[in-house]
Amino acid sequence: MANTVKAHLQSLVRQRSPLQGRNLAREYLQARILGALQRSGAMTALAFQGGTCLRFLFSLPRYSEDLDFTLEGDRSLYDLGRSLRTVRAELSAEQYEVDLRIRDHRIVHSALVRFPGLLHELDLSPHASEVLAVKVEVDTNPPLGAKVDISLVRRHATLRLHHHDKASLLAGKLHAILQRPYTKGRDLYDLIWYLSAPDWPAPNLPLLNAALRQSGWARTELTFDSWRAVLRERLDALNWGQVAADVEPFLERQEDVGLVTKENALSLLA
Repeated sequence: MANTVKAHLQSLVRQRSPLQGRNLAREYLQARILGALQRSGAMTALAFQGGTCLRFLFSLPRYSEDLDFTLEGDRSLYDLGRSLRTVRAELSAEQYEVDLRIRDHRIVHSALVRFPGLLHELDLSPHASEVLAVKVEVDTNPPLGAKVDISLVRRHATLRLHHHDKASLLAGKLHAILQRPYTKGRDLYDLIWYLSAPDWPAPNLPLLNAALRQSGWARTELTFDSWRAVLRERLDALNWGQVAADVEPFLERQEDVGLVTKENALSLLA
């Protein structure tokens, strides 16, 4: 690669397996997108959440595909299309080919920031037409009750991130596990990671209950005394073979898939 900035990405993925190289390339681009969003002013209205937030801020040892946000700040500052066009302009100046696909007609705005041909250019795919993409999602009507922190973090770039605090991040994960209509192994890996941290705070229950009500929860409100029992009931019903198969491609250390078991999860809730 002639471009020195892209050459840095080439050096990051060199001598990696195709799977690990793809994960690392996507993470690098996530950092670059976050930096461009920050410089565009978009981050003043958005709060970062989800798996990529956990990885960037707290070194979660798994990769993530998406950049997830809630719209918590001044709505007049928010324009997903304008912000992502700023991202495209910044990366295009470094000779990246960037294609944007934006869907902002629903409550959850989504976009794909696509990099056609990059995997082939990085020697991570034999197919010149294969596309590496980062998905961006913004919940424009988030449940009430989230607490927001601001942190400086360095992961491929130095970033100043508005993000949900620890208790609110756990609440968001519990909501996903309890209400997601399909099994997502990454949720369960994250749950085990959360619960095994002795200093991680209890979930933000006002936020969790607001999110559950918003998504049609028909059961009673969760309390400090009840949320673990309700979660145990949900975990007991999952297909844990499917859980492990889903999360394995995203782990930094493939052997960690052996930690993702129902027994481990339930023991942490005892």
